[in-house]
Amino acid sequence: MDSELSFWALAVTQTLLFVAAAPLLAGWVQRVKCHLQNRAAPAVWQPYRDLAKLLGKQMVIAHNASWLFRATPYIVFGAMLLACTVVPLIVVHVPTAAIADVIVLVGFFSLARFFTALAGLDIGTAFGGMGASREMMVAALAEPAMLMVVFTFSMTAHTTNLSVATAYILNQGLLLRPSFLFALLALAMVAVAEASRIPVDNPATHLELTMLHEAMILEYGGRHLALIEWASQIKLMIYAVLLINFTFPWGIASEPTMTALATGLVVVTAKLMLIGVVLVVWETVMAKMRLFRVPQFLGFAFMLAVLGMLTHVMLEGGN
Repeated sequence: MDSELSFWALAVTQTLLFVAAAPLLAGWVQRVKCHLQNRAAPAVWQPYRDLAKLLGKQMVIAHNASWLFRATPYIVFGAMLLACTVVPLIVVHVPTAAIADVIVLVGFFSLARFFTALAGLDIGTAFGGMGASREMMVAALAEPAMLMVVFTFSMTAHTTNLSVATAYILNQGLLLRPSFLFALLALAMVAVAEASRIPVDNPATHLELTMLHEAMILEYGGRHLALIEWASQIKLMIYAVLLINFTFPWGIASEPTMTALATGLVVVTAKLMLIGVVLVVWETVMAKMRLFRVPQFLGFAFMLAVLGMLTHVMLEGGN
């Protein structure tokens, strides 16, 4: 009984660590980006200050806003919180591993996106409707590529369960899999689109011709905006963890011992810092693309995912 309780405590601690560290990753990305662009860099904990400031501000809500507009920030944050429970961060074997399915994860993302788009339409502003239509277009192109990446990984690990697949890849050791390379590139491109990063979207702009995600949340303020911004940071964190732990899981704890957990925490932190630097370099050398070129970008991601699956069938079909 005590062992079972400790396992659940570990699962809750990992989820809380996920949620608490998400703004820190966003702050690290912003700081490295400022240094790379020769601008004054804020502290890495600046996102925590911004969230605290928003949480303390008064909310101003439009008179014609329905219950849907008020409930969406809590639904979006709750969906991202549930998504954190199914993604292994520093240890693979936790009680929530039973529901740690990638299809479930995609469902949580879709739920948050669906309500965000409805909230953008609820007020009736031009910006909200424009952002909702653009967001759904990107989602319709990104989700097939994401699912194809999932199927490529699941064919190797013979499961769509994240914890089981991560443990399987970890036990296999360092192997050269061309299919994983194609799937990794496709997942990275999907992550850029889903997290509203350059070149698909620019989270630092408020120009009406370039906004996607920001256009849907322009009417939010105070506590509601804090929850949505925090949820966006968690989503970026989830995709970063998927990239480093699903394809390069070495260092993550397979046993719930203090030494393994401490090692997993240090290794995952180092990998997240590295992927943050890679993201900054990518956003610095790339320019924001036109909206009508986004289908080509995500179509290329889908093609890479299909190539990954075909490569697995040709090279590892007998395994």
